[in-house]
Amino acid sequence: MGVEDKINNATEDAAGKLKEGAGRATDNERLEAEGRNDQTSANLKQAGEKVKDAFKS
Repeated sequence: MGVEDKINNATEDAAGKLKEGAGRATDNERLEAEGRNDQTSANLKQAGEKVKDAFKS
C-alpha cells in the first residue's frame, strides 16, 4: 500500500469520525450517516489495498 493511499484513507476515516460525532452532537441524523459512510468507504479501500499488497509478496 502506498504511503499516499494510507494517508488518504486515514484522513477519510478521521473526517468520517468527525462528521459522525458532529451529527450526534447536533442531533443531525443525515450528517451522522454520512460520517459512517465515509468511515466504511475508507475501511473498504484499506482492505482492498491490503489484498493488493498480499498478492505482491
